[in-house]
Amino acid sequence: MIIQLAADLRGYVYDVFVTRFDGWLVFGILAQAVFGARFILQWLASERAGKSVMPLSFWFLSIGGGLMTLVYGLVRREPVIIFGQALSTGIYLRNVALILRERRAPRS
Repeated sequence: MIIQLAADLRGYVYDVFVTRFDGWLVFGILAQAVFGARFILQWLASERAGKSVMPLSFWFLSIGGGLMTLVYGLVRREPVIIFGQALSTGIYLRNVALILRERRAPRS
């Protein structure tokens, strides 16, 4: 049973990462790297501030990585990715709009 599981896993990994390897797979991995970088950025900003903070650049990485992942999902015809990233990217854009509006508002 374990031997069969190992063979099946090896076949799965080969299929996903070798058989299906193309430029879009590289793009998708890059999209996830951009998207994931936002967490490292947020963690470093919080450590510097000594409290939890969400820098504006977090949202720009969210938008960039989200749009890249959305494009990947559209090209690969992945409805789960399309739905998730379309909704999430809209939320990220709204957060940036709220932050920018707050920054432009006169201080009272």
